[in-house]
Amino acid sequence: MKRTLQAKHKQDGMTLTSFVVVLAVVGFAAYIGMKLFPMYQEYYSVRSAAKAIAAEPGVGDMDPSKIQSMLFKHLDINYSENVKEENVKFDRIDSGWRMKVNYEVRRPLVGNLDVVGVFDISQDLTRGGGTD
Repeated sequence: MKRTLQAKHKQDGMTLTSFVVVLAVVGFAAYIGMKLFPMYQEYYSVRSAAKAIAAEPGVGDMDPSKIQSMLFKHLDINYSENVKEENVKFDRIDSGWRMKVNYEVRRPLVGNLDVVGVFDISQDLTRGGGTD
């Protein structure tokens, strides 16, 4: 019994300094997460908009300007602000079009440091739409 009391007496907890260091690291990680979350949320919105357009019947036979207009209508609903018209390109494939959306998002982090996200989305738009 004396040995267990002595062992408990020697146990120490976290010091205030180590607690502040851990809190700073967790706080900085949370801050970075708050900067990255909107970028990836927008990426998933763009990707889901591209998939929704691909599911439209006959989208492979449409004019690229009409497809681009449909894409930006979807993006307006999702409050996507970083994708511009010059970021959307179309290539002809056998069964329709391949839409490529390449864009970059830059957010200030600390001082003169920025977080940069480069996103590249490619979606085949076939004549059958959602039936292919």
